[in-house]
Amino acid sequence: MAKVNGVDGLIGFIGKDNTWRERLLEVLGEHIGPALEEFDLEFEDLDVLLSDPWPMTLWGCAFEDLLGRTYGKGQTNVVDVYLGKRGWNETAEDRAYLAGLRSAAPSLYEVSQIVPGRSMELRDLLSDADPVTVREKSATRSLKPWDRIAVRVVPQGDDHVISGALLQFPAEAAEFLLDGLRQTLDLDPEAELRVDEDVRRRCAPLFANAWLFAQLPKILDPKMPTLTNNSGDLLAFHDLRFPFSTGVLQRDVRSRLSALPDLVPEGQKVWNWITTAPAIHSGPKGAMALDSSMDGQTVLGYLELKGKALTLSVNSAERAERGRAMLMNALGDLVKSPLTSIRTVEQEMAEREEAPADEIPPDIARQIVHEHLDRHYRDTLDQPIPSLGGKTPRQAVRSAAGRKKVIAWLKHIENSSARNTESPMAEYDFQWMWEELGVLDTRV
Repeated sequence: MAKVNGVDGLIGFIGKDNTWRERLLEVLGEHIGPALEEFDLEFEDLDVLLSDPWPMTLWGCAFEDLLGRTYGKGQTNVVDVYLGKRGWNETAEDRAYLAGLRSAAPSLYEVSQIVPGRSMELRDLLSDADPVTVREKSATRSLKPWDRIAVRVVPQGDDHVISGALLQFPAEAAEFLLDGLRQTLDLDPEAELRVDEDVRRRCAPLFANAWLFAQLPKILDPKMPTLTNNSGDLLAFHDLRFPFSTGVLQRDVRSRLSALPDLVPEGQKVWNWITTAPAIHSGPKGAMALDSSMDGQTVLGYLELKGKALTLSVNSAERAERGRAMLMNALGDLVKSPLTSIRTVEQEMAEREEAPADEIPPDIARQIVHEHLDRHYRDTLDQPIPSLGGKTPRQAVRSAAGRKKVIAWLKHIENSSARNTESPMAEYDFQWMWEELGVLDTRV
């Protein structure tokens, strides 16, 4: 914990008092005990698994929770006791901060309007309170728009600041928290979650629990997500090489290929194999769908004439078989049966990591990436999105319920892009999408 706002003195006071030290350990057990028990860990293991600053942040969550609790018939509170005994040693501002921290309840906030090194705006996702601007230096340099954080907001004079224990909540951790609150409070799973300060204060350990239950499985048993294409086929990269029959020339093959309506030429020797059928996203539950598109149509594969052979590259076994049948039927005796090489996703990733980096100037790389994203997202606006109930963004935004889903979807892709800090993706401006869908007024 930072040595600011009187917190350091209060920590020292608790550390020297057996009663308050034991109470702090009990509160810490409520915050991290269920996860430690579930995953058979000791508190010391968190130092290795989570690394800085998260073990101390979790300790800080318990510490801040303790500050708002009372004990015994006299409703004894540690902040009151400390200020009564040592308050003379703190400035008026520090005393006011400790009193504010004692009263503050944790909540889940959405971050926006970030001014690095100065301030950010927080919207409480668990209440209807108006967004609040907080003064903050360090966190504003690492947080991105639409990040979700669990923290306490403390009034300080005419301003607001955040407490020292800040947990950043990825989507799965946020869902753990919301589900946990609904179950604890016996609320309708479909109801909009609104929780007052007293309840959030009593439920403070749930924030750390949800965060740990989302983070630890990924660390203890990291797994690559199941990847599919837009047809729901498991990704596996197939290259089919169709050798020419004796005496066949490239122009003979080109002539036959030109008659196939699903092949779109990109030059004399290269074609995109496309489909106008909508993406169905029928893969396993939780799978991540990846694919390429062109003018709103899914690209099933790529064909290229190379010397005395035609190659077809696709991303699944199903498309490989479909492409083989299409080409053998169209080309007949012009080609022989194909030779097929297969690469797994892991092998493909390894090959790309080993490949030498292209010497492309940063400005040019940024332009290329941004132009690609422009084309990709313009196509995406007319593609069915699973999180939008299978509707396209343009369709979904027409209803009130769909509009909410579209806004959440836009925030998700913008936040994900901003977190690619080593890529030009991080600098991509999504404002045009908000304008195109008529929801720019909500991007605050």
